[in-house]
Amino acid sequence: MFSKKRAIAGVALAAGAALVLAGCAGGGEGDAPDTAPTFDPNEKVTLNLAFWGNDVRAALYDEAIAAFNEEYPNITVNSTFLPFPDFWEKRQTEAAGGGLPDVMQFDYSYLRQYAQNNLLLDLDPYLGNIIDTEPLAQNILDIGVVNDTTYGVPTSTNAWGLFTNPVLLEKAGVAEFEGGSWEDYTDWMGEITDAGGGEYWGGSDFSGRIQNFELQLRSEGSYLFSEDGEPGFDEERLTEFWESGQDIRDGIGIPQQRVEEVAPKGGFDSALTASELTWDNFGAGYLSGLGEGYTELGLIAPPVTKEGAKDLYLKPSMLHTISAKTEHPEAAATLVNFLVNSPESGEIFGTNRGLPASETALAAAELDPLSQQVKDYEASIADRLGDAPPVPIVGYGTLEEKFRQLGTELNFGTITVDDAVSQFFNEMDIVLNG
Repeated sequence: MFSKKRAIAGVALAAGAALVLAGCAGGGEGDAPDTAPTFDPNEKVTLNLAFWGNDVRAALYDEAIAAFNEEYPNITVNSTFLPFPDFWEKRQTEAAGGGLPDVMQFDYSYLRQYAQNNLLLDLDPYLGNIIDTEPLAQNILDIGVVNDTTYGVPTSTNAWGLFTNPVLLEKAGVAEFEGGSWEDYTDWMGEITDAGGGEYWGGSDFSGRIQNFELQLRSEGSYLFSEDGEPGFDEERLTEFWESGQDIRDGIGIPQQRVEEVAPKGGFDSALTASELTWDNFGAGYLSGLGEGYTELGLIAPPVTKEGAKDLYLKPSMLHTISAKTEHPEAAATLVNFLVNSPESGEIFGTNRGLPASETALAAAELDPLSQQVKDYEASIADRLGDAPPVPIVGYGTLEEKFRQLGTELNFGTITVDDAVSQFFNEMDIVLNG
């Protein structure tokens, strides 16, 4: 049997919350077993599983847990979920109190931060026995490694892309974006906004997402942060990026107040914007949010900063990790293996979590048209795919969220670009050097 409950939003943390986390020790060091661990299926245990997502993903996890319990009836799995920002606020609160869930859906951005503070279980003793590694390519397994230790197993991979709404494009009488520069993309959005007359807009301010900044930096031969935590940009470059979104904030993009009114949904899955730059595994959630009348989405490559640049990359859309303080590491590893490798997980999740990283899960996934579209999209951007950046620096998740918050303030018009740049560099100083 299993149970699921809808979690409430975590307690809001101060800007320095990452520093609280940085001071927490999870007690994981030295806990790894000396011999290859095995799981006793007759042992009755209860595991807590936490993930981010929406009602669609929660229903899929319910299905997966039910399938898991057919094979492991003695493991009760209690699952909770939250929207992405709230999920990490709650994890930080739990980390400070020493009470992380047994198994967690995990984001690449936070892996180094939690691993280096001994909050995650060393998974190496479980690889190759409880957690099957045969279906996982070595470069996929390497994604979960920090300082030569495996702390996470990727469920899937994804890439940054541009979703478009064909219904709104037809309504506006505007053709699909044919590619081009960021300026071309802004102009294209403007055509749709003009046609929408305040009913819908071409998109939202792309300068509010740190991933779009990273794409531009990679095109220029730079990066967001090196493995040693050095930023690959200065205040002038960030100012230029945020200023590039001014025309969008001045009327081309959806007003921030309108976005707040439809929260927790966004402008795109509320049929208020015709495009959205995000990870390519978000499509299923968007279609569900859009509802009746929507059977397909457009999915194309993001705008180009420099022709021929290797600006895009495949990343783990998410990983599964285990708390260093779990009382049932073998059972937790058994659940992780099922969620990553089982044919049932591939069939149930499809590409909701990204293209399955496991060959057995991918083979079992019956790709619906949208899932096949994601697979085809990732093949189509092969010429733009470069090496993935190093595992994000400690504190990257905090900086990513700060970037998003400042983007929101810019869209509200409550802060200037110069003030936003100053605040972000102050936050970087705290996170990187504090």
